[in-house]
Amino acid sequence: MASIRSILPAVVALAATLATSVPAAQASCRFLMPLGGGGNPVVSKRIGPDRLVGRTNWNTDFVVDRDFRSYRFFFTSASTERATFPVSGFMVFTDGSSLQVVNETPTFEPGTGRMFGPFQAVPGKRTRLMNFRVGSSTTPAALGFSYRISVQGCN
Repeated sequence: MASIRSILPAVVALAATLATSVPAAQASCRFLMPLGGGGNPVVSKRIGPDRLVGRTNWNTDFVVDRDFRSYRFFFTSASTERATFPVSGFMVFTDGSSLQVVNETPTFEPGTGRMFGPFQAVPGKRTRLMNFRVGSSTTPAALGFSYRISVQGCN
């Protein structure tokens, strides 16, 4: 009968082989629905001008209807022109506080896209909304730029 010491190296080698050959479990993700949307998780918008009265169309909120471990923002250019403009993303919590997770001013070529994240849920806080903000009054050259956005929650 072989001793434990003699078979231990073989067991360790087998465990290492299995650990590297078995694919990691894929996260289960689903798209969040936009607040006030028409049932489509992907929102299509155009960067509009700043307004003296009323609200701009720069913000889009996505409803978080259950707990997730992480979140991902997706952005795709739908314009035929290149554009540079600010993109911000926020986690909004049930206690009224928020956390900015994206704050960039990228340049997008026509038809290109980008994923921002994943961003981990904040321990001890319940996420209520994911907010995507695209555009600002400091980038008037981006007015009229079309894009599509969406957000996923993942476990």
